[in-house]
Amino acid sequence: MLTIKELTQSVGHGTTPRMVRHYHQIGLLPQPMRSHSNYRLYSAADIQRLQRIVALKQQGFQLSHIQQMLVAQSQPMAVDPLLDQLQKQYQTVLQQMIKLRQTATALEGFIGRDQACQSVQAEALAQLRQLAAETETATAFTEDLWQQLDAAVPDHPEHFQEALFRLLPDLSQRPEIEVDVLSHLVLACGDVSLATFVRFSSDAIKAARETLSAGCTIVGDVPAVIAALDQPRLTHLGCQWATLLDNPHIDSAADAEQQFWQDNGWHQRLRDLTDGNIWMVGYAPSVLMKLCEAIETGVGRPALVIGLPIGFSHAPAAKRRLMQLSVPYVTTESALGGGLLAAVVLNRLAASLIEKPDCHCYLGEAN
Repeated sequence: MLTIKELTQSVGHGTTPRMVRHYHQIGLLPQPMRSHSNYRLYSAADIQRLQRIVALKQQGFQLSHIQQMLVAQSQPMAVDPLLDQLQKQYQTVLQQMIKLRQTATALEGFIGRDQACQSVQAEALAQLRQLAAETETATAFTEDLWQQLDAAVPDHPEHFQEALFRLLPDLSQRPEIEVDVLSHLVLACGDVSLATFVRFSSDAIKAARETLSAGCTIVGDVPAVIAALDQPRLTHLGCQWATLLDNPHIDSAADAEQQFWQDNGWHQRLRDLTDGNIWMVGYAPSVLMKLCEAIETGVGRPALVIGLPIGFSHAPAAKRRLMQLSVPYVTTESALGGGLLAAVVLNRLAASLIEKPDCHCYLGEAN
């Protein structure tokens, strides 16, 4: 039996005695046994339950829904109602995200203005302070404000780097090449928040530069990924490219998944192409999952895996599996991805190698 302090130390992840006592109060944890001195005592079952709570909380679930999920585990018949409740909660969260995204877009519209727009921006910001008026007036005034701001847009080209400097999170501790890749990813999708979800293994940039310098083969999961490559630069480096699912009619992640599972020949081709190559998976999550399986079973070891397939359940699972392997990777901790983003990563790694062949900013960094 463990004391409450020993329980929290055993579970870790920032768990505190105060949190445990709160979980008791709301019924998330059952009341524990007590010692003769009235100290709380916890069993192995309590440790396991608290570990589940912490794991679900880290995934973003609210405490009320964690409680429902734990009840559902002991009562299988309650799963369907729970899924309905979680779906409703998802829609609520999605609406909140939409509102936050709208707010972020408005802020980007102000903060991302370059110097050529600053005089107009100053006037608009002065007017913005007056938006505490009635709702109808504020709405109309906001439209007028955007018209005023946008009036200066046709007068000059947009300065992307200036806007990124203001909008990106603090990347000062990241290697220069990694920051370059992140900046181009944000420009490719128009979502600044993407930068916080991208994950580089500590050896990803080093592996990319060494492998590209050696004139490697780059394998894409579908033709669209290969088509987005900067082929002149890669040819200059002596690289070649190949497509796993070499079917020109594949135009979506769903098509790629179906193609991969309908013909087992693709599985053998994957195993044949695994070792020593750079892999770019931008569509089919099952391709990334099978690639991880090939690595785990010793079939081969890619030089680098750029794992950015599209999907809402299989894709995040495949990315988590990739990050657990001892292989260089670039991926995201989310469903975000796509063939274009995968190609952007590879293209910028190749470009940085050609433009800055002697750059060693990535050495010794924990990315």
